[in-house]
Amino acid sequence: MKFNVSNQPLSIFSYSSLTDIVLLLVIFFLLTSQFVIQTGVKVKLPGSETEETSEPTKLLVTITSAGVVYAGTEETNIGLLPEKLIELKGISEENNLLIRADKTAQIDLVIKVIDAAKSVGIGKFTIETEKEKP
Repeated sequence: MKFNVSNQPLSIFSYSSLTDIVLLLVIFFLLTSQFVIQTGVKVKLPGSETEETSEPTKLLVTITSAGVVYAGTEETNIGLLPEKLIELKGISEENNLLIRADKTAQIDLVIKVIDAAKSVGIGKFTIETEKEKP
């Protein structure tokens, strides 16, 4: 059995390994991007020593330091919040409201958000915090 040996460069390049790597990278970024749930509204969350991870939810209310209220990703006022929560509750079929309130937001506004949620039948509330740095 005789093998052909030549010193010429390969004229055919195999793209199969490159395709595999690109496909794995695409799958990785698609899977990890599903875990990011941010409304795009920047708030400084209050600190807590015992931060617990919150379950992902579509029922999200964000309160900024200026007192602006966002239901999901849409800006709203406190008077229209019950209608927005009914709309979000109908889409997601969830019963847990996640409240992302800035640490300088007035507690009165947070109580009004909780009252609006109770008026539409939402029974569970979670106030999101971040872990304090020692």
